Amino acid sequence: MKKTIYILALTTFIAGTLLIGCQTSTKKEAAAKDKVADAREDVQDAKEELMNARKEATTEEWKAFKDQTNATINENEIRIADLKAKMKKTENSIDAMYAKKVNELEQKNKDIKAKVETYKNDRNSDWESFKREYNHDMNELGDALRDVTVDNKK
Repeated sequence: MKKTIYILALTTFIAGTLLIGCQTSTKKEAAAKDKVADAREDVQDAKEELMNARKEATTEEWKAFKDQTNATINENEIRIADLKAKMKKTENSIDAMYAKKVNELEQKNKDIKAKVETYKNDRNSDWESFKREYNHDMNELGDALRDVTVDNKK
């Protein structure tokens, strides 16, 4: 008697598991459609985030940035002109390395100015990336201009 109850319980359990575990093809199809819809929403969200990241600068922001840039570049040009004037005043042969550094700094300043002039402020340009790169370049140039007058020889 115990044996038949166990067999009946086991058979019922297996049958129940099979009925619950097996999905019909319509359920599988509906689940797949839901997954595709979720994936499309995720792709759309990612596109929106990319567009937000690649936003263009507003007209006011671009004008302020460009004015600040031109002022900084002009300050750098004045510093470079002062360095060149100091080289000419001493009239003794200052290191060729010093003259070379000053010329390199002048070229970097011109390159940064050209980069700003050629930048197109539109949707295809990555404003945040450009601004970050520009600030990095200007910091390097400013540090180099300060360091060129420091005498490290002892």
